[in-house]
Amino acid sequence: MSYFAGQYDVAVIGAGHAGIEAGLAAARLGCRTAIFSINLDAVGNCPCNPSIGGTAKGHLVREVDALGGEIAKATDATLIQLRMLNLGKGPAVHSLRAQIDRRGYSAYMKKALESQENLELRQAEITDICKNGENWQLTTKLGAIFSAKCAILATGTFLGGRIYIGDVSYEGGPDGLFPATELSEALRNLGLKLRRFKTGTPARVNRNTIDFSKLEVQEGDDISTAVSYSIDKKPENQSVCHITYTNDQTKQVILDNIHRSPLYSGMIEGVGPRYCPSLEDKIVRFADKPRHQLFIEPCGLDTDEMYIQGASSSLPEDVQIAFYHTIPGLENAQIMRPAYAIEYDCIDPTGLAPTLEFLDFEGLYGAGQFNGSSGYEEAAAQGLVAGVNAAMKCLGKEPLILERSSSYIGTLIDDLVTKGCTDPYRMMTSRSEYRLLLRQDNADERLTPRGREIGLVDDNLWQRYLTRLEQKKREIARLHTVVVAPSDEINQLLVSRETSAITTGVRLDELLRRPQLDYKCLAPFDPNRPNLPDDVIQKVETEVKYEGYLRRQEAQVKELRRLEKRLIPDNIDYDLVTGLRDEAREKLKHIRPHSVGQASGISGVNPADITVLLIYLSREVKND
Repeated sequence: MSYFAGQYDVAVIGAGHAGIEAGLAAARLGCRTAIFSINLDAVGNCPCNPSIGGTAKGHLVREVDALGGEIAKATDATLIQLRMLNLGKGPAVHSLRAQIDRRGYSAYMKKALESQENLELRQAEITDICKNGENWQLTTKLGAIFSAKCAILATGTFLGGRIYIGDVSYEGGPDGLFPATELSEALRNLGLKLRRFKTGTPARVNRNTIDFSKLEVQEGDDISTAVSYSIDKKPENQSVCHITYTNDQTKQVILDNIHRSPLYSGMIEGVGPRYCPSLEDKIVRFADKPRHQLFIEPCGLDTDEMYIQGASSSLPEDVQIAFYHTIPGLENAQIMRPAYAIEYDCIDPTGLAPTLEFLDFEGLYGAGQFNGSSGYEEAAAQGLVAGVNAAMKCLGKEPLILERSSSYIGTLIDDLVTKGCTDPYRMMTSRSEYRLLLRQDNADERLTPRGREIGLVDDNLWQRYLTRLEQKKREIARLHTVVVAPSDEINQLLVSRETSAITTGVRLDELLRRPQLDYKCLAPFDPNRPNLPDDVIQKVETEVKYEGYLRRQEAQVKELRRLEKRLIPDNIDYDLVTGLRDEAREKLKHIRPHSVGQASGISGVNPADITVLLIYLSREVKND
């Protein structure tokens, strides 16, 4: 028998990375919030790799942190190893990647939710959701009914979850948890069009059965700054990772049994991730490659489970045992948990506004894998935006819309709601046309003022931001004034670095612009240099070296923002816009962009269509 159990401003369904950030954001903005999870022991679970960050994903983590989110703080608190990726390339693609203690991370996030004012954490499976007057009504499996002004769907891979291991298939969520099956049907009844995506994870093996003498050691980097802007403590590497490779034997075992893979037998209908394929998929698609690199990573400091990154699979368990045992170092490895594929329900995100609110369902928001994305970091970013906007709607305030020129979060959301995705979306640096401006080191300068304006950035983080900003500005100004006189010592350095000697005085900023030189090597010729934090030094060096490029990108951003500010009325009738091509008209009707900037990013809408649209909007303004 059903009974009324509570009223909230914001209700969040799911306590994964999206649900956590959504719930915390809404509660911290003063809204009475509830987060519902099928199992409270799975709050903040990391069912795939035990790491946070990576190429472009590290940017997202820093951006969520700059806005006042929690993921970076949790990463620092449970850090095992930290590395900076892509150091051999330019600063635009430098990205932090952290190995974490996955159980410690989950415990940290659960405690953060339990301790948060205005937030209730509840173990309950939501089986029905519908609109009841102006509010959303949520019903649990046990018959409890909750009402909320806004609801956020952050269901991860639980929604309609189905596990595949060879020819064995059953309803299930990640890590042996229950799936959310009834909610899928409720969402269909509501009118949402669901589709099937797929992801997978590799086996976990017992550390004590690995022959580490056959593996390459991968140490962590000596990085002086924490992942979160709010933390002073230098990160400590507490463990190492290892590298190994597949071989011809591995390939042969997989090819001999490829017919037993549900990917190739037709059992799996969901679309898998393009940029993170299973090992059998890699063997087939890249048949000419003699080997594939695998990373052996610890799942935590208090467990002997090791994660084999790069070797996800949906092959039968006996085949998994056979091919894992062909890999150097894993010949006698005991598989503690077999690899599996998981299929789940999600939506076409083009049905969402840039606020992540459904265009056709007021007060209903989507975040994370429910929106067709992949990854913890992408989920956290969307969760924060959805949580902020649900709170802003309840409070009657302006929503948060992040432009793609402002952040990777803005790029991520714009890509999803404007272009959509045909497979699980993964953030990459190549997706941003402004990546030199959107570096992971300057996420605070780009977004902390927005977070402060919203109300998520506390006094401590704000003061730290202001201090670092002032330090950077002063140092750049100082480098413009300090002149290095020619001497045998400076010229010896210059020649040794394969750059030309100087015969007259040269400013420090001019020397720093030379590709062969860096801030550190010029220290002996800069005796009055202030003692600055490493992250400030990194910003100074980047902004001085790339000053010309940054100015050009800033000019491009200025033009884009002009278009983004040109809003399109919600009630526009595209059939009245004469001169639009049929394809453009159809896409504009479907996506319903909120601005000319968003319209210009829609596939099938070309510059001529944008010109026609601008002319129409100008005429309408004059007529008004």
